Amino acid sequence: MFSLRSAETVVALEGFPQSSVGAPCPAIVATEHSLAVLFYVEEPDPNWDGTYVRMVGVESSGEPAAVVTFERPSIHTFGPPNDEAFAGHRLASKGLRPYGAFEILNSQWIRLLEKMNSVHPRHDQKMYMEGKRHFILTFHDTTFECVARGYSIELARASIKELLAKHIEAVNA
Repeated sequence: MFSLRSAETVVALEGFPQSSVGAPCPAIVATEHSLAVLFYVEEPDPNWDGTYVRMVGVESSGEPAAVVTFERPSIHTFGPPNDEAFAGHRLASKGLRPYGAFEILNSQWIRLLEKMNSVHPRHDQKMYMEGKRHFILTFHDTTFECVARGYSIELARASIKELLAKHIEAVNA
């Protein structure tokens, strides 16, 4: 499906919030025309002395979190690899790494989507490709990829469960 010799380039996204490296608890809310990824953000405890472990889950309230809403999404995946098998991702050798946010320039995935759509009788390659961007968010246990026009970021202090409910309600409004 993808060539290992492509000219794809992995670029880290500047100003993107660092996901929690321990328990980001990523979740997605998706419909045909909307897509959001929610996750806990890394916030080091300045008083942590290494003698205890703090457990966080989707119901942990008041946690620093991010909601990334993707503009005009086309396609997304959410699953492997996790951080321990990350070397198996086809872009790992090009600079993709765990616990980050990236854009893939000259994306083979976008080219594959354009080729799929090319059977449409009124397909226009330039119009189809214009503005499409390939994003990858890498978490502790999952990797999220999507093709969209852009994104916006909202920071909050809430549980993932609360943020999911808010976004599902917004989709249904």
